Amino acid sequence: MLASPRPGLFDRIRDVVDIFWREVAKFGVIGAIAFLIDFGGFNLLFYGPLAGHLTTSKIISGVAATAFAWVGNRLWTFRHRRSRPAHREAMLFFVVNGIGLVISTLWLNFSHDVLNLTSRGAVNLNTIIGIGLATIFRFWAYRQFVFAGEHVGDPEPEVVGVAGPPRASDEQSPRRP
Repeated sequence: MLASPRPGLFDRIRDVVDIFWREVAKFGVIGAIAFLIDFGGFNLLFYGPLAGHLTTSKIISGVAATAFAWVGNRLWTFRHRRSRPAHREAMLFFVVNGIGLVISTLWLNFSHDVLNLTSRGAVNLNTIIGIGLATIFRFWAYRQFVFAGEHVGDPEPEVVGVAGPPRASDEQSPRRP
C-alpha cells in the first residue's frame, strides 16, 4: 500500500487562504447582524428615549452588539480555533470589543463635538465610519489574541530539513535508494 503524498507548498498555501476567506465571510455575516444591532440600537436610543445622549446611546448599542458577536464568533466563525478555556477567551473578547467600542465612540464624539457634524445624516455616517474602524481592529485582534488557537483537525506543521520519527505509513511505503 502506497502512502498518500504529503501536501505540497501550494496545497498548504491554498488551505491557509481558504480558511482565511471562510473566516472573513463568517465574520462578515456575524458582523452585519451585529452592525444592525449597534447602528439600529444607537438610532433608537439617540433619537428616542436617550435623545441627545450620544455616548450613552453608543455604549448601550455597542454592548448589545458585542454580546451577540461573542456568541456568533465563538460558536460559528472561529469555532475551529481553540487554545484556551472559554472564560479566558470571553475576557479577551470583551477587552478587544471594549477597545473597539472606544474607537467607534471616540470617532463619533470627535466628528460630532469637534467637527460639529451634528445633522442626523452626519451622525449616522460617522457612526458607520466608527463601527468600520473598530471592525478592522477587532478582526485583527480576534485572529491574533482571542481565537488564536490551533485549527482543530489541521495537520501537524511540517518542519523542512528536520527528520522526525518514522510514521507508520512511511514504513509501509516502498523505499527508494
